[in-house]
Formats: sequence, structure tokens, C-alpha cells
Amino acid sequence: MSRYSRENQKSYTNVYHIILRSINQQEIFYDNIDRRKFLNCLKITKEKYHYDLYSYILMNNHVHLLIMDKENNLSKIIQSLATSYAMYFNKKYQRIGHVFYNRFKSKEIENLSYFLNIIRYIHFNCEKAKICKFDKFYWSSYHEFFKITSLTDTKKVLKIIELNPNEFQYIHEEYRRIKGFEKDNFEMEETILDDESAIQKIKEILKIDNLVDIQNFNNKKRDEIISEIAKIERIRKNQIARILGVSERLIYRAVEKNKN
Repeated sequence: MSRYSRENQKSYTNVYHIILRSINQQEIFYDNIDRRKFLNCLKITKEKYHYDLYSYILMNNHVHLLIMDKENNLSKIIQSLATSYAMYFNKKYQRIGHVFYNRFKSKEIENLSYFLNIIRYIHFNCEKAKICKFDKFYWSSYHEFFKITSLTDTKKVLKIIELNPNEFQYIHEEYRRIKGFEKDNFEMEETILDDESAIQKIKEILKIDNLVDIQNFNNKKRDEIISEIAKIERIRKNQIARILGVSERLIYRAVEKNKN
């Protein structure tokens, strides 16, 4: 990996693993339109700040990025990205306030072995969360390594790690075996609605257009609605908490209060 000689640089390589988390573990992607918007914001910041994107994954309430900050603009990059998406999100869902924590987490990547492991770690976040197998998850950079054009700088990554796409696929499968992910059975998870489907189901049954509004109801009405949501089949309580942006404890208390 090349080194960049710059004043006050924080890393020998200027490569960083970034974790951008939502406030209170609240859902930041309610549908695929939201996810596409975030990727568009990512594209715009790449063009503006001239950084390389080596890997990413969009999880329900946080985002992982692996970037090379060529011009030492890390704070500006993340601030611009977070602000752009937050403005869109707040306008669409008629809310105010922060979407992401002001402080993002960053980790310097200083050697090739760590670089490769972080790429695989990022791509396997969906398996760690028991959502689906890494190569079935659409909202990560993994699939881009097998396309001609992509948002991710895949050619640079493959050159750095000296692998072709087939070998790249193999080392992911090997990582899966070593970490024991191949023992996970996703058949049970597939019976549970994914978050996007759960959101649509809740809206249809309760005739609610904006789930974020539930947070603004008085406690009694909010708890009654939560209790109704909890009765919907194939939706988990921790999933409800994530979707509504509230604590799991609040969900359990609301259900307990409204037992018939």
C-alpha cells in the first residue's frame, strides 16, 4: 500500500475504517430509496473530496466505510456525507434533529493483512447480524468487485491485495469457513420479515404513513400502537425497537401494559 507524505497526517497510508452510527440506534434506512440516496451522497462526496472508496456496507442503523483520504479531509468528508443524508432523511420523514452521532468512529489501517481483514469484516456484517449470507446482501460493495463499473474503487483494491475477482470471492468463502458463519442457518431468519417489509406491513395494518410520528404521540397512545405492532406475525420486538427508534425495554413495557 502506498504511503503519502503529508504534514500532520494521522496514518501512514491515509486509509481509514469508518463507522457512522445513528442516534439511539434508530433506523436510518426505511426503504431502498433511502439506501440509494445514501449511495448517491457517497458518490457526490467522492467527487468533491477526491477520496478512494475501498469497501462499504449499509446496515439498518449504521454504515461501514473503508476509504483512502488522499487530501486529509476525513472530518469534512464524513460531515458532508452525514449532513447531506440527514437533510434528505429529515425532509422525507418530516422530522428534525440529528440522524447520526456527531462523532464518528475511525480506525487507521496500517498494513496489508489488516486491510484485507477489514474488507471482509465489512462485507460480513450482514451475516454477523444474521440477515443473510454475505453474497446475497445487495447493499454492500461485495458485488461491485464483479462488475465493470462501480462506486467502489475495486480495481485499486484488487491491485493492492494482488488478487483477481475469483480469488477475491474465494478468500471471502474461506473467511466465512474460518469464522464459522457457514454453520448459521438462515432458514429461520427468512421466516422473519426484513425491516423494509415489516415497515410496509405496519403501515398497511395500522394505516400510518410515517412511523417516526409514533415517537411524538403521548405515552398511552404510543404504547397502545406498539402493542398492536407486536401482535403482527413475523416481526420481532427488537426489530420494532430498531424501526421506531426506541429502546427494546420500552417495547416490552408497552406490550406488558396492554396485555388483554
